[in-house]
Amino acid sequence: MAQFKAWIVDKGEAGQNLSYGEFDEADLMDGDVTVRVTHSTVNYKDGLAMTGKSPVVRRFPMIPGIDFSGIVEASDHPEYKPGDMVVLTGWGVGETHLGAYAEKARVKGDWLVPLPEGLSAAQAMAIGTAGYTAMLCLMALEKHGVNSAQGPALVTGASGGVGSVAVALLAGAGWNVVASTGRAGEEAEYLRDLGASEIIDRAELGQPGKPLVKERWAAAIDAVGSTTLANVLASTKADGAVAACGLAQGMDLPTSVAPFILRGVSLLGINSVTTPQPKRREAWARLARELDLRKLSSMTTEVPLSEVKRTAEEILAGRVRGRTVVTVA
Repeated sequence: MAQFKAWIVDKGEAGQNLSYGEFDEADLMDGDVTVRVTHSTVNYKDGLAMTGKSPVVRRFPMIPGIDFSGIVEASDHPEYKPGDMVVLTGWGVGETHLGAYAEKARVKGDWLVPLPEGLSAAQAMAIGTAGYTAMLCLMALEKHGVNSAQGPALVTGASGGVGSVAVALLAGAGWNVVASTGRAGEEAEYLRDLGASEIIDRAELGQPGKPLVKERWAAAIDAVGSTTLANVLASTKADGAVAACGLAQGMDLPTSVAPFILRGVSLLGINSVTTPQPKRREAWARLARELDLRKLSSMTTEVPLSEVKRTAEEILAGRVRGRTVVTVA
């Protein structure tokens, strides 16, 4: 019986516990493709799962980690054969299905996408769920019809994973980008290098405000939620749109109908977990074409699989800039 290294979340009388050790391949869950994982990443959601700060994990024991890239070892799926390079994000992996923080994974082939041409396995995980979500946000804004001629675009949580990629993508698409961060002083140079033209402190948006205030941006990508999202909506220009994809500040939304019925602002919800395959593949293809790989490299650090726990704790504490690639194999 083959064994491999993995992080394992279990639950006892005292609550959730986490260990790093051996896992039997025979105990992997059902799936028609077995992948040798080469890289993963650490998203905010992974931090919640690893630490138990939020009930992300809904099956025990669980291998956490919501996305990976790797090499197909065995396949009964018609689209994949041994040796193929693949990427997975979402579909409940790391939550209800054994996940990415391991040397092997067995999943449904319908959840996978081929590694996009032009990206390495490590670069795909430098993008990861966070960067993929940022692209879904951009696509939603474009589909809605807002454009850079109408005004700037705001990105909240700009120095985080989703935010960093969102700043780079919006700047690359010709937007003037306003970057909101809790570390405005220390992150200014980093965010300007990614393409931000203005940087504001998150405190401007983080406290309760009025239902409507001065119009400031035509579009926004928000990874924070709660009061911040309410203030983002209150400051969005008439007929503008906000793509919401996160809840770092909270799941509540203390706002009113005013932005929607008095200015025609639209709130666009982004679900990156069960995105249909056509849209999923379009997003990955666009990331491979449009994301500046120099900027991607500048926002990325690497850690070995054994250091994921420390990184998970740091991402929840707001001490992780940009993207973190986990080197598994």
